[in-house]
Amino acid sequence: MISGIISLYTFVIFARIIVSWFPVNPSGPFASVNRVLFQVTEPLLGPARRIIPKIGPIDISPIAVVFALGFVQRLLASAGL
Repeated sequence: MISGIISLYTFVIFARIIVSWFPVNPSGPFASVNRVLFQVTEPLLGPARRIIPKIGPIDISPIAVVFALGFVQRLLASAGL
């Protein structure tokens, strides 16, 4: 159960990364999707962004969070959860 939630959250982070590559019209149909992705992922990405500096214009905090979630997922799997 927890592993599935972590996998889903990782997928949502990847969706946010991909959406960030394209300009989103604030009044367009994808604006609400963009808002939801931001609201769901920002609780983890915001603090990570404050800790991990950008490399030039590239924000690597999503990569760090995905690796951390993978670590937690493996840790929980090894504990039998």
